[in-house]
Amino acid sequence: MSDESRGAEMPANIVELSFEDALAQLEAIVRNLEGGDGALDDAIAAYERGAALKRHCESKLRQAQARVEKISLGADGNPEATPADVG
Repeated sequence: MSDESRGAEMPANIVELSFEDALAQLEAIVRNLEGGDGALDDAIAAYERGAALKRHCESKLRQAQARVEKISLGADGNPEATPADVG
């Protein structure tokens, strides 16, 4: 199910993030929320951003997994690369 079919549009400032940057922001949000400091409205906004960052990271991981190739030896002993089964 895509993000759009769940009614969750990804903010442009998240879409442009690399996996590493998105993960770092998500980790910072989790640390802040675990601290319990701040106003409720700020915590809700941070949670919503964190959820979007999580979806973005999952999407980046799926894209990377789809690019991974399975390497095996063919009957002639030479290595062969085939797309990984990510289904």
